[in-house]
Amino acid sequence: MNEMSQIKPPGGAATPVLQVTDLKKHFPIHGGFFGGTTGHVYAVDGVSFDIMKGETLALVGESGCGKSTVGKAILRLFPITGGQVVLDGTRIDDMGAGTLRPMRRRMQVVFQDPFSSLNPRMRVRDILAEPIRNFGLARNARDLEERVALLMDKVRLPRDAVGRWPHEFSGGQRQRIGIARALAADPDLIICDEAVSALDVSVKAQIINLLQDLQQELGLALLFISHDLAIVEHMTHRVAVMYLGKIVEVAPKRELFAAPKHPYTEALLSAVPQPTPGVQRERIILKGDVPSPINPPKGCRFHTRCPYAFDRCRQEEPPLRPVEAGHLAACHLHDRPEAENPLAGAKGAKLLAV
Repeated sequence: MNEMSQIKPPGGAATPVLQVTDLKKHFPIHGGFFGGTTGHVYAVDGVSFDIMKGETLALVGESGCGKSTVGKAILRLFPITGGQVVLDGTRIDDMGAGTLRPMRRRMQVVFQDPFSSLNPRMRVRDILAEPIRNFGLARNARDLEERVALLMDKVRLPRDAVGRWPHEFSGGQRQRIGIARALAADPDLIICDEAVSALDVSVKAQIINLLQDLQQELGLALLFISHDLAIVEHMTHRVAVMYLGKIVEVAPKRELFAAPKHPYTEALLSAVPQPTPGVQRERIILKGDVPSPINPPKGCRFHTRCPYAFDRCRQEEPPLRPVEAGHLAACHLHDRPEAENPLAGAKGAKLLAV
């Protein structure tokens, strides 16, 4: 079992709902006179994590780091290059389409855009009824109608709205419909791929609270893919930070926000607005651009932008390993004496009174 499986929330189940081990997805680049493969985009290059029942794991990082690709690979929206995906003890990454079909019911997704993810030619009743019919979850027509009505109750929409079209709803209401559609299949895991990034601030809070309530009621496992650390801090149990196709740090939420153990995480946290009046974080500005995933740097992938990089970082790739109880990081700084490690005992990004 990988190192991340050692980190479990209090009272968590013994077996993870989702277990991802060394997941890789390399997209071929075609070109040349004969259209052959000239290289690869290393979108996801060795990602491992577990999610327990009733737990939310947030997957965060800059745009293009591979977060959404991880979610799509787990859902089997395309074949993976390497690694394993295990759902409740059953490996699914190598399953054929026929064998995989009943497993798909147990993992659903809520997409970023609440409008384009809904069929504009279907009424809400049909949108919610479709997964129920597909997986044979209703005994008869009456049972189907009751299930659709209960789904509307769960996402706090009026039952009589099932006869309306998607364009007749606001963005927040459409996202509630998307959540109801995910719940219709009675899943164990829901992947939220930037599920609130297209919504207004007040609506974001409502959707986040709804997801938390549903998780407590139904015991759902959530993979929450986001770049918004303020929202992640509010709703998640653990956080995994991605950079250029790899996870560089993973820890329980409180520990990660209080004392990050990777320079990239420290820089990300410095950009989160501080809610306390008169107090702001010392902003860490990273130099340079994110390297290309076609040709990632040798050694630590972050060394080209890291303010603390030294010779070893440019030559040797650091493994993701425990640096404190329940806290993993991929950084060579933790092999140095404490006096030479700027992240040793650090309390998040420094706060300044103004």
